[in-house]
Amino acid sequence: MTQEHPFAPFVRILGKGPRLSRPLTFEEARDGFGMVMRGEVEPVQLGAFLCLLRVKTETPEEAAGLAAAIRQSVAPPKGSPKVDLDWSSYAGKTRQLPYYILAALMLAGHGIRVFMHGSEHHTAGRVWTSEALAALGIPVSTSSADAVKRLESANFAYMTLEHLSPELHGIMELRHLLGLRSPIHTVARLINPFRADCSINSVSHPPYAPVHQLAARMLGESRMAVFKGEGGEVERRPEKSCEVLSLVDGEPVTEDWPALISGTRAHEESLDLNRLKALWSGAESDEAATAVITGTAAIALRAMGRAVSVDEAEGMALAMWHDRAKAKVPGAA
Repeated sequence: MTQEHPFAPFVRILGKGPRLSRPLTFEEARDGFGMVMRGEVEPVQLGAFLCLLRVKTETPEEAAGLAAAIRQSVAPPKGSPKVDLDWSSYAGKTRQLPYYILAALMLAGHGIRVFMHGSEHHTAGRVWTSEALAALGIPVSTSSADAVKRLESANFAYMTLEHLSPELHGIMELRHLLGLRSPIHTVARLINPFRADCSINSVSHPPYAPVHQLAARMLGESRMAVFKGEGGEVERRPEKSCEVLSLVDGEPVTEDWPALISGTRAHEESLDLNRLKALWSGAESDEAATAVITGTAAIALRAMGRAVSVDEAEGMALAMWHDRAKAKVPGAA
């Protein structure tokens, strides 16, 4: 009789049917996906595993276990600088410009070291982080060594998953074969490659927010924040109130942030990336865009523990925006 493959039990746990199947424990998810990251599974097994997780929706234990396995292969280089804020960017924008870029760069310009990572071009018709950075004259890092240099010189670096973890990027690209997003699209947001003191994340669907919060706690994170952002990016929607789930010294906290502007925002007819530089330099002003930028940065400041209240965080972010060095965007060539 042919011997059972070592990965088969992990598929069986998920796929034995409505009565006998169950979620993976943290240890099972970590060990099973560790095999995946080491290339020890067959393609058919990986496809089945990803689809079974997707159909039932991953639990916090499963998300944390998968992320723990990924972290074993994605580690900061020796001698890397201390990173203050890990910022995920995996959705792209369709309705509004990527103002979150200016929020992150504003923080970098005020001494907060930000590492941003993401996956791009998996969905048609969207504007991606690398395109926005190119419009601002900021190079994208294609190696961890280059990211380290940029973090040290400009307090900001961005890498796509393709360069950060080619193995994980390949798994995420399976969506074009499977016809659906896999749990990796969620889990990649949790990997915190440079082990920043705080991470900030966004979800498209609110039920996923507690998964991120609790998974981060299981991973030993002390500080993080997650909320429903515009288009799935880490970007505040200023016309709406915002529920932010966070960890403070490892303990779960939920805060309600009020809307920043009245009325509704229309979809922008043209996502002209040149407007980002004009907004930064002050050549153009936009009340709603400013609310997005400062409102997003405020959530990050609160998550990092640099403000003791929502009001203080929003006031601090506004002051940072007014005091930004308008002549040059941090990290621009």
